[in-house]
Amino acid sequence: MSKLDSLFGPLILLGELVRFGLLSIPATVASIASPGRWVRQWYAILIGALPPGAIAGVSLGAVVWLQTHHILARTGTEEYLPTALAVAVLLELAPIAAGLIVAARTGASIGAELGAMKNSEQIDALEMIGISPRRELVGPRIIGAMLALPMLHVLIASLAVGSGYLADTLSTGSGWLHYKRACLSELYLGEVLLSGAKTVVFGALIGATACFFGLRSEGGTQGVGRATTISVVWSMILVLVADVAMVFAIQAILAWYA
Repeated sequence: MSKLDSLFGPLILLGELVRFGLLSIPATVASIASPGRWVRQWYAILIGALPPGAIAGVSLGAVVWLQTHHILARTGTEEYLPTALAVAVLLELAPIAAGLIVAARTGASIGAELGAMKNSEQIDALEMIGISPRRELVGPRIIGAMLALPMLHVLIASLAVGSGYLADTLSTGSGWLHYKRACLSELYLGEVLLSGAKTVVFGALIGATACFFGLRSEGGTQGVGRATTISVVWSMILVLVADVAMVFAIQAILAWYA
């Protein structure tokens, strides 16, 4: 029995998470009419993620430039470096970095916050007075994450391209117009927009997952700690899996319209 539980336990948990997410859609849509709630969540998520996002953006641009330059220098194709950097950053690295940063930080904070509310019986109090916890607590957090992640993605992508330009200028002395033209030479607006749109899905997954595990918290402070940890783990896993699935979907869409 324990072997069966260990085998099917994650699948059962995933099914419950999917059900929770689907049931939270009406509450999330209804929460749009209460901007006072979700604006606070959006602000908290975005402000909290800005420092690691800024560091990640600068680091990504510099590291991608250094590693790619080292490889392309062996083949004499350094002129393609800005193009490779822009493609890698805008289409993949910036969206996934934004998703993982918010999953780690916001997944932990929402899981801990709702877990503490559950253990202090604040959730039960809301239900007793006729207030839906999904509409009051879950919906605003999902909306906040969905809005904060695209903005963080833009910040990371901008800083990564900018730090790549700085490294390119210091190394080769190329100007901004040449660098910009090379970055955009193989990119299409549709590709960039669709890749950026992935972060909206990441935000929905992170918000719903963190709320789900936070509301399931049991066992006092230890339960809150477990809820925090598992919400981060599941948020990261779902972001990575969703990223792979959406890359296939985006490529199929682009091939259909090509």
